[in-house]
Amino acid sequence: MASPVSICNSNALDTQISSTSRESLKMELLADVCLLPGEDRIIDKDIIYICPFNGAVKGKVLITNYRLHFKSSDPDVPVTLDVPLGAISRVEKMGGASSRGENSYGLDITCKDVRNLRFALKQEGHSRRDIFELLFRHAFPLSHGQPLFAYVTQEKYEENGWNVYKPIEEFRRQGLPNNKWRITFINKNYELCDTYPTVLAVPYKSKEEDLRRVAAFRSRGRIPVLSWIHRENQAVIVRCSQPLVGMSGKRNKDDERYLDLIREANETIKLTIYDARPNVNAVANKATGGGYEGDEYQNAELIFLDIQNIHVMRESLKKLKDIVYPNVEESHWLSSLESTHWLEHIKLVLSGAIQVADKVSSGNSVVVHCSDGWDRTAQLTSLAMLMLDSHYRTLRGFQVLIEKEWISFGHKFASFPTAFEFNERLLLTMLDQLYSCRFGTFLYNCESEVRSKTVSLWSLVNSKMDMYLNPFYTPESGRVLYPVASMRHLELWVNYYIRWNPRIRQQQQSPVEQRYKELLALRDEYLKKLEELQLSDSSPSSRLANSSTPNTSSTSSTPSQQYTHLHTPF
Repeated sequence: MASPVSICNSNALDTQISSTSRESLKMELLADVCLLPGEDRIIDKDIIYICPFNGAVKGKVLITNYRLHFKSSDPDVPVTLDVPLGAISRVEKMGGASSRGENSYGLDITCKDVRNLRFALKQEGHSRRDIFELLFRHAFPLSHGQPLFAYVTQEKYEENGWNVYKPIEEFRRQGLPNNKWRITFINKNYELCDTYPTVLAVPYKSKEEDLRRVAAFRSRGRIPVLSWIHRENQAVIVRCSQPLVGMSGKRNKDDERYLDLIREANETIKLTIYDARPNVNAVANKATGGGYEGDEYQNAELIFLDIQNIHVMRESLKKLKDIVYPNVEESHWLSSLESTHWLEHIKLVLSGAIQVADKVSSGNSVVVHCSDGWDRTAQLTSLAMLMLDSHYRTLRGFQVLIEKEWISFGHKFASFPTAFEFNERLLLTMLDQLYSCRFGTFLYNCESEVRSKTVSLWSLVNSKMDMYLNPFYTPESGRVLYPVASMRHLELWVNYYIRWNPRIRQQQQSPVEQRYKELLALRDEYLKKLEELQLSDSSPSSRLANSSTPNTSSTSSTPSQQYTHLHTPF
């Protein structure tokens, strides 16, 4: 018969082995989590993920100062979640100590990327207290006196993405300054307008004092400044905020004269002012001191584009989220989508941008604004510039456009298969990093608040450029793109809004990704064959043979001309 001591020792050994096995399993489950430089583990815990597609899934959750990572322990139900903490908008407790029902006690997490995540824990011993407090603290670091991860990360890249956009170089590319437009540094200390960049392009005839007086009459001091100029006809896109007209209908002669200087710069007969707001909203803004340009602005026409404000957009997006996650109700899909009004909003923004591009392309200068001149204004100017200027449709040019129209000028943060050098993956990456807090690019409201202590998203993108390039891109300078802004031609971006549904992922993304890789391999094969042909043509025997035959158009063509005649089969 075994002694009590040996039994105790045996039990202790079993407990130790069991504990070691559990720790080993935990480490195995989380071993493949590749942490970023500067990312620290905070807590890991046994948990149940209430998956909307597979039901209750047991596994482990890891929380770091950057992400929430879950991995299922059942090999037959492989589920992995990787959520940047910056993408979390709300963390709530689900159920209480006395809650009845299976998996009724845990956490409910709302994300900014359409997802809702639910986790269940054991009810005894306040098992969720530690994970709730730690998750809450690290998901909302500023509220708890902690730095955002972008200030902690130690990621290093060969290229500094903050140098992608250089205002003076971009103005020179557009042919500025010239005898109609000048560069001013009046805002070098952000004293004229704290949400504008330091380098601005303004009418040549305007004086610095004129700019200060105009700033006093524009919301937040956001004066009309040049965003883009047409090289041939010299028509411009100018952006600003609403005039401070108010209920009494105040006038400002300096502001009126300044807009006329913009019109005179390329002798536009009538300056077109595109107000992004619905007419009724612009009138209502008068009650709070805002307003719009009235009849006192001679030689100008005012057009309202009926684009709703951010509050209406948010409500529309919330309705869209309800119909795409977790499940898509296919039997009433079209009517449900219509009821969100999301595509209707997209159509109005697209239609407005087309009007701006068309007006400028025909030689007429335009001014674009909404209330404060950032969200709707940036949507209209950047889309119009994408249509008008092929440089912004390249990978680096698009980065410049985002930095220029969205970040430096402040923002509270369909397909053309051959027209864009970048692919859909770039847009998905940008949207995911919009909330991740990993990079400084989208963290703040304007240029004056970013850069010095963070890494740029473009550092990552430009270190892996092949991932974001469109193999079918065909450069075409001077071509204006005019998309069709019709509800009949607009579709929901499935690969973004419904990407978390595994059934949709299998149907939509996998074949596309596979075909994309096949086509890239095919392109590389053709380029290799072309190189071999060129080498054989340059060999001595080839030159001797060619010298005895007359030159034809095909043999005299340059390598680049030969390349353009290669067609990749779809």
